[in-house]
Amino acid sequence: MRLGINLGYWGAGMDGDNLAVAQEADRLGYDVCWAAEAYGSDAPTVLAWVAAKTARIDVGSAIMQIPARQPAMTAMTAATLDSLTGGRFRLGLGVSGPQVSEGWYGVKFDKPLARTREYVEIVRKAMSRERLTHEGEHWTLPLPGGPGKPIKLTVHPEREHIPLYIAAIGPKNLEQTGEIADGALLIFPSAAHLEETALRHIRAGREKAGLTMAGFDVCPTVPLALGDDVDALADVFRPYTALYVGGMGSRKQNFYNQLARRMGYEKEAAEIQDKYLAGDKAGAAAAVPQSLIDQTALLGSVERIAERMTAYAEAGVTTLTLAPAGFTLDERVAALRAGVEAMERAGLA
Repeated sequence: MRLGINLGYWGAGMDGDNLAVAQEADRLGYDVCWAAEAYGSDAPTVLAWVAAKTARIDVGSAIMQIPARQPAMTAMTAATLDSLTGGRFRLGLGVSGPQVSEGWYGVKFDKPLARTREYVEIVRKAMSRERLTHEGEHWTLPLPGGPGKPIKLTVHPEREHIPLYIAAIGPKNLEQTGEIADGALLIFPSAAHLEETALRHIRAGREKAGLTMAGFDVCPTVPLALGDDVDALADVFRPYTALYVGGMGSRKQNFYNQLARRMGYEKEAAEIQDKYLAGDKAGAAAAVPQSLIDQTALLGSVERIAERMTAYAEAGVTTLTLAPAGFTLDERVAALRAGVEAMERAGLA
């Protein structure tokens, strides 16, 4: 199992530290550094900056939002970053959610599976430097009856195949991800529930495509907090968990809430959502079960973290992406180092 790091969103107040954290992860031998985007900082700009200031670590988008860019533009960006970084770029894609897609980008959040499949087909074709043609439900290239003609990418990526990941939560999306992608970006992963909530669906998609799980990167992001008081550490993540389970998307379309329900927290997920949508964010955070946080994060001593890392590896995780918690740079760096030490103690490095 390899280690990654997720910097989250640039502009969240720790930007100066984020670069130092990425550089320390590079020095410590972390495999990949991911950056996110929603409706603030964009991922490619952050990744270009991080890549220019590091030497070895891969950089990846977790995610570049599908409604934000035409697929050919995404192919251009991926090829450019792969060329600039000497083959260190990983392309992570996702549909985002209805609020961002429709409210920020003005793109209808409809048929996300079909849209993702078409998007990936176009991106892969463009990155392979074929002349770009496509006839589908969502995109037609070139547009018929006009001056457009099939053209091909002029930039030569460093590699013939840039790894492509999809952020997936729901069963159908996970299955399609197994079928068409090189890896899955997962969130709120529980080692105890990973097979039933994710891997069996991914495996079904791989089988549909005539493939095995060999070479497929199962890549969940988990917060990491170092300390002796596990309950107190879990409390740090209550607002974060409540935001996703209670407030991401609409009442009918919250993928994180549905995931919590599939993990056995049906009653609790409903309560968190009710309170969050009613404006009671503190009450929603208080309603998050400590066990839900503990199952989806790495909390405690190095020894305890090592045990949990072993459980993730045995469950089928191939790249464990850490989001190191801390109020200062020193605390975040200490968490990074603890991740490496825990991997070594578990015999996973």
